[in-house]
Amino acid sequence: MRKKIKVIEVDEVVVKFAGDSGDGMQLTGSQFSDTSAFIGNDLSTFPDYPSEIRAPQGTIAGVSGFQVHIGHTEVQTPGDLADVLVAMNPAALKANLKWLKKGATIIIDIDNFDNKHYKKAGYIEDPLGDGSMEGYSVVKAPITQLTRSTVSDFGLDSRMAEKTKNQFVAGLLYWLFNRDLKIGENFLKDKFKSKPDLVKANIAVLHAGYHYAETIEAMATTFLVNPAKKGKGLFRNITGNVATAWGLLAASERSGRPLYLGSYPITPATEILQELAKMKHLGAVTFQAEDEIAGICSAIGASFTGSLAVTTTSGPGLALKSEAIGLAVITELPIVIVNVQRGGPSTGLPTKTEQADLLQAIYGRNGESPCIILAASTPANCFKFAYEASRLAIEHMTPVILLTDGYLANGSELWKIPDTKDLPPIEPPLVEDDDPTYLPYKRDPEKLSRYWALPGQKGLRHRIGGLEKADVTGEVSHDPFNHEIMVMTREDKVKRVARRIPQQAIIGKETGDLLVVGWGGTYGALLSAVKELQADGRSISLTQFNYIYPLPENVETIFSNFKKIIICELNRGQFATYLRSELPQFPYLQYNKVQGLPFMISELKRKFTQILEGKKDEY
Repeated sequence: MRKKIKVIEVDEVVVKFAGDSGDGMQLTGSQFSDTSAFIGNDLSTFPDYPSEIRAPQGTIAGVSGFQVHIGHTEVQTPGDLADVLVAMNPAALKANLKWLKKGATIIIDIDNFDNKHYKKAGYIEDPLGDGSMEGYSVVKAPITQLTRSTVSDFGLDSRMAEKTKNQFVAGLLYWLFNRDLKIGENFLKDKFKSKPDLVKANIAVLHAGYHYAETIEAMATTFLVNPAKKGKGLFRNITGNVATAWGLLAASERSGRPLYLGSYPITPATEILQELAKMKHLGAVTFQAEDEIAGICSAIGASFTGSLAVTTTSGPGLALKSEAIGLAVITELPIVIVNVQRGGPSTGLPTKTEQADLLQAIYGRNGESPCIILAASTPANCFKFAYEASRLAIEHMTPVILLTDGYLANGSELWKIPDTKDLPPIEPPLVEDDDPTYLPYKRDPEKLSRYWALPGQKGLRHRIGGLEKADVTGEVSHDPFNHEIMVMTREDKVKRVARRIPQQAIIGKETGDLLVVGWGGTYGALLSAVKELQADGRSISLTQFNYIYPLPENVETIFSNFKKIIICELNRGQFATYLRSELPQFPYLQYNKVQGLPFMISELKRKFTQILEGKKDEY
């Protein structure tokens, strides 16, 4: 007799997948996310994996996680606390129990919950019997055992058989959230299209997980998250790194400049290099350099020859590239440097997120070396700001540093695919052969950018290099007064970019008691916290910065209309330090977090409420 199923409609749900790195939780999380995107849910994801390549199995250090927040309503973050946790071993349970809502559903692989695994995870007592699981709905599923029995007829060795158990988990979740198994099957057919036997085995395990959930009494309730009400258009689930790569490709197409990427692999930026390496058919040229310095120097050479030149890195690599960025500044060649920030210093927390490279991006070079600094704020708008970084670099003939972070790079959300014809034009300042008026440092009178003459153009030969050049003529110059003129001109050129970028926007009323200031990837959490407080009638607004240096022209006006200003960032206060130097007349409050984790909506709301109510600082 088929059990009675109760279906509950919910507006949103947060699911966390956790296990050892070899348990395939990242793949299962991506599969569940893609399925949710396919049926029309809004979503946001947050992968969380160990920094050690071979962290000890069964230990807290080896836990790999993937959190996804899906909704019928608009979703801005991966969620604070999870409604459902899949824990493949005791370490995964221990690492994530504190991130669950009370009453959450916990699905465990009971085959791994034994004394051996308890010891590895640091448990003294059995967590299933010590009272710590009270208040949760625990489903004890023999995932490993049932997976092995399902694939026993497919001729897989024990190692490959183990790798399919993530599909048992996927099947459970497909049943729990009323997902169509056909979507999961198609995902597997595409993922393993070169290995048909593996496709069959994984599909069999997917069905086994689904049918197990159908039959056990512990799962008598399923949940339905209806499609989100999005505007018309073509949408897809996209990570920040992929969006960055595609934004660069779009800029190449729109500008007519061939795309060149010279990079050294570094977590969490490597995926941009990998994605563009697949795009040879679109004209992208990629070079995996022997080190960070070679990567950027090759890009500068490509820029000299007329390419849209890019290099990608993270914080340690940005430090190594600093001298070469100065070379791009003094030669006034366009180049985009993408810095996917991670926890530091040094190797630090290479798989965790942080915003601690801002001051390095603004000031971290010898001499007076101003660069345009931009910051993306969501995985999807990494496309927009990669495109914008390319536009500003080319049109103003100067390096642009684009800051993303590990949270944006690896996280994903729904993205409306644009038509490149609708993107802003990019107009390279190229010159014609034999232009009698051309001089290497003759400038556009409005932008102060020099013109772009390419090697081999008839009659346009000129010197280039790291020594200071004479104004206009470009000859090597050691004249101290000329040096001061060139330094001031390069600085003014970058500052004039403020005339050609959007005005800073406010979310909420233009005056009020509290203005929340953020930049980059903190956007989702700040927006959610501020909107919830606005709904409660609080006098609070948000302004999120994407254009960092130079600042938009109306920032001072915005700040002057609020009684208090709080700057929230995932560092010790770098944007606050920068704003104090640019706009010192305002007293700034700060809220900072450096845990390798994004802000939680709940902690932001507590802090903002405390300020609005005039309570003593509890933090």
